[in-house]
Amino acid sequence: MVIEVIVDIPSAQVNRTFDYGVAEEDQAIIQLGMRVQVPFGNRTLLAFVVKIKEKSDYSGKLKEITGLLDYQSYLSAELVELSEYLANYLHAFRITVLQAMLPSMLKVKYDSVVIVLDAVKLAAELNVDPEKVTSDELERNWLENQISRNKIQRLIKEQLIEIEYRIYDQTTVRKVKYVSPSYSAEELQRILIELDKRSHKQAQLLTYLIEQPLDHAIELKTLAELSNVSVATIKNAIKKGWMTLEEKEEYRKPYQVSHFAQTEAQKLLPMQEEAFKEVLLAIQHEKSQTFLLEGVTGSGKTEVYLQLMEETLKKGQTSILLVPEISLTPQMVQRVIGRFGQRVAVLHSGLSISEKYDEWRRIIRGEAPIVVGARSSIFAPLKNLGLIIIDEEHETSYKQADNPRYHARDVAVWRSEHHSCPLVLGSATPSLESRARAEVGHYQLLSMPERINQRPLPPVEIVDMTQTVVYQQHLEFSPLLETKIREKIAKKEQVVLLLNRRGYASYLLCRSCGYVLQCPRCDISLTYHKFDHQMKCHYCDYQCTVPLHCPQCDSQHMRSQGLGTQKVAETIEELFPGTPVIRMDNDTTKRKGSHAKLLKAFSEQEGAILLGTQMIAKGLDYEKVTLVGVINADTGLNIPDFRAAERSFQLLTQVAGRTGRGKYSGEVIIQTYNPDHYVMKLVQQHDYEQFFYYEMKRRHMGQYPPYYFTTLIRASSKNRSKAQAAIYQIKQKLFQTSQISEEEVLILGPSVAGIERINDYYQFQLMLKYKNRQVIQSDLNQILQEAQETLKEGIFIQIDHEPQYFI
Repeated sequence: MVIEVIVDIPSAQVNRTFDYGVAEEDQAIIQLGMRVQVPFGNRTLLAFVVKIKEKSDYSGKLKEITGLLDYQSYLSAELVELSEYLANYLHAFRITVLQAMLPSMLKVKYDSVVIVLDAVKLAAELNVDPEKVTSDELERNWLENQISRNKIQRLIKEQLIEIEYRIYDQTTVRKVKYVSPSYSAEELQRILIELDKRSHKQAQLLTYLIEQPLDHAIELKTLAELSNVSVATIKNAIKKGWMTLEEKEEYRKPYQVSHFAQTEAQKLLPMQEEAFKEVLLAIQHEKSQTFLLEGVTGSGKTEVYLQLMEETLKKGQTSILLVPEISLTPQMVQRVIGRFGQRVAVLHSGLSISEKYDEWRRIIRGEAPIVVGARSSIFAPLKNLGLIIIDEEHETSYKQADNPRYHARDVAVWRSEHHSCPLVLGSATPSLESRARAEVGHYQLLSMPERINQRPLPPVEIVDMTQTVVYQQHLEFSPLLETKIREKIAKKEQVVLLLNRRGYASYLLCRSCGYVLQCPRCDISLTYHKFDHQMKCHYCDYQCTVPLHCPQCDSQHMRSQGLGTQKVAETIEELFPGTPVIRMDNDTTKRKGSHAKLLKAFSEQEGAILLGTQMIAKGLDYEKVTLVGVINADTGLNIPDFRAAERSFQLLTQVAGRTGRGKYSGEVIIQTYNPDHYVMKLVQQHDYEQFFYYEMKRRHMGQYPPYYFTTLIRASSKNRSKAQAAIYQIKQKLFQTSQISEEEVLILGPSVAGIERINDYYQFQLMLKYKNRQVIQSDLNQILQEAQETLKEGIFIQIDHEPQYFI
């Protein structure tokens, strides 16, 4: 047997497969996707098995693998195949793609130990003295010296042992200690009578066990609480043989199912029923088809998702539901777990490494046929996939910012075709790319234009801030918004306020000389955070204390300029004293579980105000929210990015949808300095259709997606001239050495990146626009190969297909 492997070196020189031999005793164990150790030069490296074959084309003597890191594969044959496709499609190293697919547990340094499940049978199998295997754990090296790897795999299948991976001193399998009485109540009574009178706590424990007989094992800590004795007292009872101790493996559950109210399927309205039946037909016929479910906020898209997943389960198939970020959409998780309970695995960045590993194992073992998670959950190793859903498909968080720069939607399309199952893309404001594909028939458009409670979409009022800024004392609030907030608070209703900028103020300005405090590593001003009296860079995380004097002229007249969430929160407390104000931004939500705590606090307080950045614009469904206010709608509108108008329209529409969702009527007030901008006019009318057609005309004129594909090539270096020279050389080679013409590929640049210097790296870029991907494929491969040479000079070259941001 010969295997092809990808070695763990992200380099163009070794970005291909290598053949290795496999010892005869290991041949029955090897599986696709398995991690092995291989000799490579004078080193031993990790490698992934990507192909198994009978013989090699290599004429010399093949080296053999030196060890197995796993006795089971964590990557299915499907994911191995997908890694090859993505590596070619994204111009990324294949090892980088394979690593991105794995759970974090298997990407960090770890130790592995053998857990003994049945010591008696294991001793017989090993033909050793039972005393040698009486401990719960064995050293893996010792076991591999005793028997063959083939036999180890058989022992795992027979559940005599299992391999457990550990990060440093942390166990990845959670063990819970349970205890039960070794004697009957009568025998315990006899022990109590004979007990030394000075052993008060032991007597207290025995008395509890006699008066409250246990008919099953109980968790050790629980017994300590119930009997009001210490854990040490119980352990002493175990040593004396009064009680029996056993350890059971339990999964760490990021969400306790018991904490969520069970939900039942609701009767679908005609428009929901129509969308449901279209997708159900594709599920039943196992047809790979992409549906774009365009439904206004509150139209009941989630209920359609849940009932489709239920139908998939009935067929014995599995489902994936992607959401932009779990912590920002807790109500979606609650509804899915409330409907399907223990059958749901939750995967997202907020989980600990151990929690992710436990959820991953539940998926592999078939215990969780439904996966809910953020972007990387699209790689979940589910078998027999029957349905993929991407909620809020327009969100930019579905695009990976670092290598490999994949878009979850593209991966979902590939897996949909591989499994012959439908893909549902849901949104109230679909991305122009997706909606354009629906227009030409690549996707099937399903429309849900009404809310399920038959309530109209909330009225939107646009406030021209140029008319109020002259005489208004508080620049954050127009008279209308301030009055409306007072009305809602008086009625004990709730208010949501959006300001898409965190911190206290945008920057510090010296009023004497005009100096603005800059980040020393980036070409960007530092943001003032009043809470911890710090100046912070939101790009490289540089921090410093607020200066008392101007660094340039030594003046004391340093003043904050612009608005931030901290500053607005202070103004709210000043205007509406005694009103609960809950602020949600990156500063207040750093700790694990902080999103859920803040939202819970908001839901439980009458007349509360929720102030936040764009993280509050999605996933919130509170009946008593009757007013949504947008402090400054122009924040993202004037960014030099062709998607600026689209993102602003989506954000404003999404946040407007947070109100009027229940029995209470809602209203929206948007403050802007550009009231005549077409985005403001169309948001006011809730008119996505008109926005789509208008924006498509602008995209056509500007030769941008979805009419053209785009690729961003960026060169960065700590030496400015080197980065600049590298990007000019790339452009020169594209035209001089390739077959492409200026008609086939439009090249914008070279130009300085939106922010020239980030974390001391200068950045220059090229933008390629083209209609045929194949035209530039070989040229980009060549750039990737040559990037390894420039790396030696400290120059980094990045290739990003369909970039979401240019700053």
